[in-house]
Amino acid sequence: MQCMACLWKQYWSYWRNTPYTAVRFLFTTSIAILLGIIFWDLGSRRSRPQELSNAMGSMYIAVLFIGIQNASSVQPVVAIERIVFYRERAAGMYSPLAYAFGQAMIEVPYIFVQSLTYGVIVYAMIGYESTIAKFVWSIFFMFFTFLYFTYFGMMAVAASPNGQVAAIVSGAFYGLWSIFSGFMIPRPRIPIWWKWYYWASPFSWSLYGLLASQYGDITDRLDKAKQVKFFLRNYYGFKHDFLPVVAVVIVGFNVLFVSIFALWIKSLNYQRR
Repeated sequence: MQCMACLWKQYWSYWRNTPYTAVRFLFTTSIAILLGIIFWDLGSRRSRPQELSNAMGSMYIAVLFIGIQNASSVQPVVAIERIVFYRERAAGMYSPLAYAFGQAMIEVPYIFVQSLTYGVIVYAMIGYESTIAKFVWSIFFMFFTFLYFTYFGMMAVAASPNGQVAAIVSGAFYGLWSIFSGFMIPRPRIPIWWKWYYWASPFSWSLYGLLASQYGDITDRLDKAKQVKFFLRNYYGFKHDFLPVVAVVIVGFNVLFVSIFALWIKSLNYQRR
């Protein structure tokens, strides 16, 4: 009952917070249209390695821009809600875990619509292969990517005394995730003593899933030489058969971040009296 009450409370809070929800959807739609124009019909061009790198670049930009925007925009919302939570917890209205449940679950429908909006626009304009399986994979990875960025932003607020500190701390992680995402430096070329961070970066798993799901089973030849799927395997280290594992790991990052958020909301108290 407490969980449902907190979820209902967050529902009305988000419904009235038009600047937060509207700006997020406007930003997502703008980025999707912009990427669609820049990379128009790129999905049908698979004859050169540079075209595959461009495709990965479009995915990298989307994950980086929209993901970080999600994490950054949710932090002021959670910081304000936390002040209300401290007051209501002191009155014994509900438990910290019920509050964390409501705060986390209310994001799911909004991010699903956000992912669907981005996916439909980009998929149509870039022209990826028109199969149900590949479209579903694309929506799946974008949804859970946007979701874990949002949960990471919430987690950073729970660990920090205010939203400003949370923004600074989380910004450092975005930089590291970006460097070890596998885009600027493909995984086979990363020094062996740094590869552990590649696997620890959720960003790298997102790019793995997005690129491998769209190109990992393509048998077209690059410059009449190596097949696309073998180029991905040798240059980026991506295998289409590994997609189920990637999907589980992406979901796991969401569970990890939201669990830490709930734990820190319960155990840390930055209230000033």
